[in-house]
Amino acid sequence: MTLVFTGDNAMNIVDLERTTKELLAEGKGILAADETPETLTKRFAQLKIPSTPDSRRAYREIFFTTPDVAESISGVIMQDETIRQKSSAGRPFADVLIQNGIVPGIKVDTGAKGLAGRPGESITEGLDGLRDRLKEYRQIGARFAKWRAVLHIADGFPTSTCIRANAHALARYAALCQEQGVVPIVEPEVLMDGPHTIRRCEEVTGDVLQATMDALFEHSVSFEGMLLKPNMIVAGKEAQRRASVQEVALCTLRCLRRLVPAAVPGIVFLSGGQDALTATAHLNAINQLNGPQPWTLSFSFGRALQDEALQEWQGKPENVQSAQNAFSHRARCVSAAAAGNYIDAMEEDLAA
Repeated sequence: MTLVFTGDNAMNIVDLERTTKELLAEGKGILAADETPETLTKRFAQLKIPSTPDSRRAYREIFFTTPDVAESISGVIMQDETIRQKSSAGRPFADVLIQNGIVPGIKVDTGAKGLAGRPGESITEGLDGLRDRLKEYRQIGARFAKWRAVLHIADGFPTSTCIRANAHALARYAALCQEQGVVPIVEPEVLMDGPHTIRRCEEVTGDVLQATMDALFEHSVSFEGMLLKPNMIVAGKEAQRRASVQEVALCTLRCLRRLVPAAVPGIVFLSGGQDALTATAHLNAINQLNGPQPWTLSFSFGRALQDEALQEWQGKPENVQSAQNAFSHRARCVSAAAAGNYIDAMEEDLAA
């Protein structure tokens, strides 16, 4: 099957490709600031920070207004609550980002729910009404979107049924995004939870990527107008043997070379539960490997970019600057890793 785009569709593809180029600007990546209020409440509770719409707004503003943030961050994924909020100066957050040269994005799935007939597995929901929601988000300022599928490794899991169901949902989401002129970030995440080996992670991730790419093609999604956000190939958190940084890089790039078409302009890795230092080191090692890499390899990190700043902030207005310093430092380190230029000595900069 050959995809042919004419009329408005052809114009959409041009706009989509323009947005992907902005998101993949050299030395830059994406901040995933799209935790739901429920998730953020849990993180705040660990530090005894009250979770209210205003405290969550203040937390997001730390990242969105960090000086020179656009030197490392090209786009920000927001959640529904956040994209409707305004800064302390009264400006919509989408406008704040645009003014700073950053592309606003939006998470559009409604979370993973139990997959009917498959106990222990999940399917991401949110397709109902998505076309109209995308239209509204586009009017607010969002130019790209994200949908996360969640798959876990265990005995007999994930089943082929679960893999196909999530791939189908990702493809339907991506097709709707492109129809509305919004770049879809396709995120099939194989979780780190469990004792599985790195080889098992590579096997499952390969199956998931194959099903996802097949579904995207079947739904006439333009590979040129999307980004892929996969997990890195790592051993499970409870694995008896931890894989080395170099092994993670080799396995990750091998899996991607086998299954991701060269037409996809960029791969923006999720951090997936890795701490900031580990995620940064892995991204750096991947970008240092030789061999064919037809896509830009960058990042779309959430907690790996935010956790150090959250620890500094502690919910106190007087700590905003130190929190922004921590975020700026991590963003610079991850930006260097996206170019394969990260070195351990960079971690001393923040202390200095």
